[in-house]
Amino acid sequence: MRIRDGFPGQRLRVLPSAVVRAASQAGPASRLLVTDAGYFPHAANHGRVRARGAVGTIVIVSAAGRGWCRTPGGLHRIDAAQALVIPAGVPHEYWADDDDPWTIWWMHARGPDVGEFERDLARHAGPDDVAVVEVHDQVRVLADLERVVDALEADETYPSLLRCAGAGWSVLAQIGADAAAGSPVRGEPVRAAQEYLRTHLDAVVEVAALARRFGLSTSHFSARFRAATGGGVVEYVKRLRMARACELLITTELPVADIARSVGYPDPFYFSRQFRTVHSCSPTAFRQGAHDR
Repeated sequence: MRIRDGFPGQRLRVLPSAVVRAASQAGPASRLLVTDAGYFPHAANHGRVRARGAVGTIVIVSAAGRGWCRTPGGLHRIDAAQALVIPAGVPHEYWADDDDPWTIWWMHARGPDVGEFERDLARHAGPDDVAVVEVHDQVRVLADLERVVDALEADETYPSLLRCAGAGWSVLAQIGADAAAGSPVRGEPVRAAQEYLRTHLDAVVEVAALARRFGLSTSHFSARFRAATGGGVVEYVKRLRMARACELLITTELPVADIARSVGYPDPFYFSRQFRTVHSCSPTAFRQGAHDR
């Protein structure tokens, strides 16, 4: 027999409906309101069935063990360092694995920002009615979920709800970013390439050479880089270079030509043209405007 809660060492908070109604009317918490949150350690025999789904979006992050979720779209397995996201209104049943029950931090959230998160997650996590996302930085996500629970445990005042919303937004942002970046193992060559590009701004960029450096064909590397970043290598490098150039224009008195060379543009006139495509002004005008602010 499955049980909803009551696990030794658990933490659990649910906002009263009157507080939910009031907080949903206006203010930042109305954009993202965490209504329920908790922590269930080694939750043997844990399980819930919601034939009509939940009012809000459910986020469950498994810190250890394993769990399962069944929806109209199929059966989903949730391992440690994975997040289960069940959109509002999706019928579901979830439960802890009998042999290796999960330890979970979880929250229910609602509001327009949560709806935006659901839509963005669907673009990256695939067509299933729920998403199972590999969490890249489990410690950070779990720490933010603990902050959610801490805030709800403190009291139901507006400041606590705002703190809770901020921590909840961080949880959603990290899960969304992890879904967009893909599997940590599969995405490692892209992340390594990004780090290389960030630390070699003045290097000549050749996509084929970069792909070889990280053990992929040019076409495969380019496709994976675009999927992870939303754009191509050349545009990514240009944005990195222009961000560094802006910093130098604001914080130093270096001549524009020296800044251009330091970020990989031997020709200062070409650098100025590229700078203008990003910032709609020349480097000199940008520097003057920054000093005038």
